[in-house]
Amino acid sequence: MKDIRFYSGENIPLERHKVRIVQKLYLLPVEERLKKLQEAKSNLYLLHNKDIFLDMLTDSGVNALSDNQLAAMMNADDAYAGSESFYELEDKVKELFGMDHFLPAHQGRGCEKVLADLLVKPGNIIPMNYHFTTTKSHIVRCGGEVVELLPPEALECESDLKFKGNIDIDLLKDVLAKDHQRIPYVRLEAGTNLIGGQPFSLDNLKQTSAVCRSYKIPLVLDASLLQDNLYFMKKEDPDCKDLTLRQITKKIGDLSDIIYFSARKLGFARGGGIVLREGPLVVPLKELIVLNEGFHTYGGMSVKDIAAITVGLDETMDMEIISQGPSFIKYMVDELAKRGVPVVTPPGGLGCHLNALEFVPNIPQEQYPAAALSAAVYLAGGIRGMERGTLSEDRNPDGTERLASMELLRCAIPRRVFTLSQVKFAIDRIHWLWENRDLIEGLQFTLEPKILRFFVGELEPVSDWQEKIVRRFQQDFGDSL
Repeated sequence: MKDIRFYSGENIPLERHKVRIVQKLYLLPVEERLKKLQEAKSNLYLLHNKDIFLDMLTDSGVNALSDNQLAAMMNADDAYAGSESFYELEDKVKELFGMDHFLPAHQGRGCEKVLADLLVKPGNIIPMNYHFTTTKSHIVRCGGEVVELLPPEALECESDLKFKGNIDIDLLKDVLAKDHQRIPYVRLEAGTNLIGGQPFSLDNLKQTSAVCRSYKIPLVLDASLLQDNLYFMKKEDPDCKDLTLRQITKKIGDLSDIIYFSARKLGFARGGGIVLREGPLVVPLKELIVLNEGFHTYGGMSVKDIAAITVGLDETMDMEIISQGPSFIKYMVDELAKRGVPVVTPPGGLGCHLNALEFVPNIPQEQYPAAALSAAVYLAGGIRGMERGTLSEDRNPDGTERLASMELLRCAIPRRVFTLSQVKFAIDRIHWLWENRDLIEGLQFTLEPKILRFFVGELEPVSDWQEKIVRRFQQDFGDSL
């Protein structure tokens, strides 16, 4: 893929698509935003979508469909069992990854559940480059323990390290040498979600695979963010420079034993599935899919989504299509960094990640700085981001807080959804908030679930700081939204 240069010398990302269908957005006045935030108990998950201007919560299930995906959905074979649309998807998955079986699920966490139910036993440990919230919850629910094996520099927010998602091979060797009998599988996440959507390299995958196979331990790849990982491999990895995206994907399949993914991310649609070779796990996994997800030719998915995923996976093999997300993210990260706003570098996939520990250093982690920052960003511009920090952790068994390694606010950029002017608006409002960061204080729980508390927990500010932000906004912007 060749870059496009502007005669003016301006360096901005250019959309490689045109808009054919639009959806109206509403930006509430700041005093209304405060009211809606209070009604949502300062948990942005509990906001109504109609009260949000730019929804940067996630890239999961909210990516724009292409014209070819929509056409495929209209022609889907709507059958409970034996749908031709499923077999077309199965053939596409086998073609790309070179494996023998595809077991569909309603989304990524459905895959995680059946894998954990089958493979994780009390006392097991699961080494991985970094955990994801639902992955860890399923492993812990089954009595297992997650062991994260990132090199220390991967947890530095500002860095020049291109592949911060690499697993530490020496640490992996040490863990397997000591505890291989307690390890049912090793998990690698393509695009480590919770540390900024950071990729791993092909060489790191090769080394990880070789170590696992020397112990005959399966390597399980969470490929939900594979699209972004492929982009960074092709652009930054010398081992992938002369390979096509299809060739890279096939190598990834050859080096993995089980692959699962959320098609709410990989494939631009909704659904997911498990990909694996012929072997003793196929039948028991298929039984769990039928029990938990649905018949094994739909797996809890609409056949329309199944048809859309097939086309979406093909589109993932097009560098011009998959470059839009990372290029917009890079633009947002670079522009905020120019303004002094602390962000995670290098820019990864998923979205622009604000470093809350530096943005609001006055807030202790026990008062959830990334969650407080997310509430403040909503007040500043009607923008909903996602907290990725201590609030996203569960408490330790003794009731104390498990402090997160990083406190991030993710401003996700769903694929093919936002225009550059909308991204510029987000940059402007975050910059204003940075200039007024002294107003932001912490949050505390008023209702705290034990598991995945960040989804439905209720919080309140520790002071009247949210009202202070509104008053400052009114002073600086007047009647403007």
